[in-house]
Amino acid sequence: MANYTNNRNGPYRPGQKETFNISRSKIELYMQCQRCFWLDARLKITRPSGPPFNINKTIDELFKKEFDKHRAAGTPHPLMIDNKIDAVPFAHQELDDWRYTFTGVSTLHKPTNFHVYGAIDDVWINSAGELIVVDYKATSKAKEVDISSDWQISYKRQMEVYQWLLRENGFSVSKTGYFVYTNARLDVEEFGDKLEFKTKLIPYDGDDSWIEDTLTNMKKCLEGDIPAVGTAAMGGACEFCSYAKARTELTLKSLGGKATAKRPKTI
Repeated sequence: MANYTNNRNGPYRPGQKETFNISRSKIELYMQCQRCFWLDARLKITRPSGPPFNINKTIDELFKKEFDKHRAAGTPHPLMIDNKIDAVPFAHQELDDWRYTFTGVSTLHKPTNFHVYGAIDDVWINSAGELIVVDYKATSKAKEVDISSDWQISYKRQMEVYQWLLRENGFSVSKTGYFVYTNARLDVEEFGDKLEFKTKLIPYDGDDSWIEDTLTNMKKCLEGDIPAVGTAAMGGACEFCSYAKARTELTLKSLGGKATAKRPKTI
């Protein structure tokens, strides 16, 4: 397995021979909107980012510490016992790399010359020797958590990319992965400087058959001209493209007939 310490790219150049780094999140970006992906990879024009989810990151780190204790001991976590999961946390010398944002689990996809990588939350192993991909999720809502909403297809694709990456590295991987999904309770009487959580283990049978064709199409996208205004994966227009288009049209309208010949080409 290649150990890349820096996966940051310059802009993609059509016809380039150098390996181009494609993160799991960039695959998701392409699935949501080809135009946004093209702008990001070709021109380094990135979508506006939201605020960091520091509480979610903290929960992720605490989950890792919790499961790492059982990893070191070779024992199942209580969640595994309660849900009758025949597995223990997987101990591997490269686990820290797999979890690190800028290395992750990685592979060279030779047909596209993409170095594909993704940082994984956790890996378990069952008695059959199959690796189990595990992803931590955190939220706070009144109803019980599940993965049935349309927007949560991004969660499912995320797990499938991780399963594909591990298979590309020669591991036997179970089709069933798990979301360790914790929900901050809203039915308590007061805050009292603490949140109470209820954690649910949600199984998901992944299907990574879409990934090979997607990588091929991503390569074609990067080699071509800017795509038309995109459609979001959940249906409807990409909200980022819609905003950019509306703002550009408003700007041009406000200019009226001034410097018509010098109007910038909109993208």
